[in-house]
Amino acid sequence: MLKIGLTGGIGSGKSTMAALLSQHGLRVIDADAIAREIVEPGQPALTELVEHFGSEIIQSDGQLDRARLAQLAFSSPEETEVLNRITHPRIAQETQRRFDEAERDGETAIIYDMPLLVENGHYHDMDLNVVVEVDREERIRRLTTSRGLAKDDVKRRIAAQATDGERRAVADVIIDNNGSVEDLRPQIKKLLNRIASYST
Repeated sequence: MLKIGLTGGIGSGKSTMAALLSQHGLRVIDADAIAREIVEPGQPALTELVEHFGSEIIQSDGQLDRARLAQLAFSSPEETEVLNRITHPRIAQETQRRFDEAERDGETAIIYDMPLLVENGHYHDMDLNVVVEVDREERIRRLTTSRGLAKDDVKRRIAAQATDGERRAVADVIIDNNGSVEDLRPQIKKLLNRIASYST
């Protein structure tokens, strides 16, 4: 089974890319979705996060206040490290379970949609690494407009991730997403042909 790592900085449109690949019949393991699941009420990771960051990260309905956690966790490299130490091993365990399941189901290729593929070194485990790129200023514009994030918050999050150069260094394929979804389609077709050549 061909393992394809899909990554890109915050605001790069990586999730859009994953959705388009899914429409072409590729199974996608979404690391962000797994990250949300492991901090549901009652999960050990949520308990540990509250122990470190305080009860202010819990909403009145018992759910995690992601925006508040992000503010606290991305306030310094040390706090980001605590967040990663609590969540990453659990994400890795659930991810492996899904890879095993895909293999049992006879999938020939699978997409691993992972924002921190480079930072965590998971690109080493992939057969093909795909990086979605968007100019930094365009990413800031998209995130402040579409997600309503403060500009300083966006800049902090970008700074906490790998640089474009670091992602480019491990990329087998670079997808330029500075344009529209329509501009992605020919690049996706080319990628699908490459995946098919591996799978035959």
